[in-house]
Amino acid sequence: MSEQSAHSKYEFKKKLEELRTKKGRGTELISLYIPPTKQISDITSQLRTEHGQAANIKSKVTKDNVQGAVESLLSRLRYVEVPENGIVFFTGAVDIGANKTNMETTIVEPPQPIITYRYHCDSSFYLEPLEEMLRDAKTYGLLVLDRREATVGLLVGKHIEAFRHMTSSVPGKQRKGGQSAHRYQQLRLIAIHEFFKRIGESASEVFMGVNQKDFEGVLIGGPSPTKEEFEAGEFFHHEIQKKVLGMFDIAYTDESGLSELVNAASEKLSDLDLMVEKKLVQRFLKELVSDSGKAAYGEAQVRQNLSIGAVEVLLISEGLRAERITLRCPTGDYENKITRDFKPGEHPDASGTCPVCGTHLEVVERADIVDELSELADQMATNVEFVSTDFDEGSQLFNAFGGIVAILRFNTGV
Repeated sequence: MSEQSAHSKYEFKKKLEELRTKKGRGTELISLYIPPTKQISDITSQLRTEHGQAANIKSKVTKDNVQGAVESLLSRLRYVEVPENGIVFFTGAVDIGANKTNMETTIVEPPQPIITYRYHCDSSFYLEPLEEMLRDAKTYGLLVLDRREATVGLLVGKHIEAFRHMTSSVPGKQRKGGQSAHRYQQLRLIAIHEFFKRIGESASEVFMGVNQKDFEGVLIGGPSPTKEEFEAGEFFHHEIQKKVLGMFDIAYTDESGLSELVNAASEKLSDLDLMVEKKLVQRFLKELVSDSGKAAYGEAQVRQNLSIGAVEVLLISEGLRAERITLRCPTGDYENKITRDFKPGEHPDASGTCPVCGTHLEVVERADIVDELSELADQMATNVEFVSTDFDEGSQLFNAFGGIVAILRFNTGV
């Protein structure tokens, strides 16, 4: 994913998170999805009908809020030019607490085309079609097995999920007394065959349940020669059997083996965003432990290195939500900048008092940290990459390093 599209995706995701926090007191929030092919005249005609029908609402507050939202939409539609992917309006009286509401409108230009026109009125905004656009549809079937156990899972976008775990009743290689070696071996081979058959049926059920348009293929992991024996036996459904992409040597066949399999298949999956992000985080960690001085983390250290053009790659966690606030004393005696994490939809008072004169400080500027650092990176020809928290290395970047790290061009000593 390019830097621009990655940043756009981050902003889009952040906007949806904020919209998700907004609630109305009744069915007062309107979501209007307009595809590029829809005539504005048809939409305004429907909205006028909705405005008239809202007059029948018994609650005067709800009636006024719904009609106010419809009127707001009608006024905006007079001047709207629908982009090539369509446009979405979220309008309504949002509950802001203390028994108060505020009429708000958010306009979203979706990253993918809107197919269906929709007018939706509820106590929350209707976001499912836009949330679906965030989903990475590419899906891989994962199977790890030996003769003792097997685990079936899926790699969906950047997320690994285990679905089935099975254990076998295959006897060990040492036969019990009283049985001939040949008979014992035959019983053992039958038990292995039955276990493989059970694995194939269970895995096929999981993989066939995926939208086959998004299903890229199957990766098999385990020790040799077990995985080769399974694959050669064609225990999968015939449609799944055709989609086996490769087999990989791994040590574990429980749930942890699924992650090991994805790592082992890195070359096969090299074009996936997941593998690109994994390699970048691993490169940062390698520089960090090598003590080369070419790794930086934390906002202050990264910001310093960015400002002198020393950062080659800036890695930002998709889970990062932080803002830079400028505080100023009304008398002009004091100014300070602070950084704080925030949750979507919240803007608590962060002012405090002036340490010089005790006057209440004013918040004169708020800047999203991601926007601020990305802009600084652009000025310094620094590559910016966004990293998901859906895999181990990405989660480590967010939890252990605060979601902001950099790979440096040279050791700055900062």
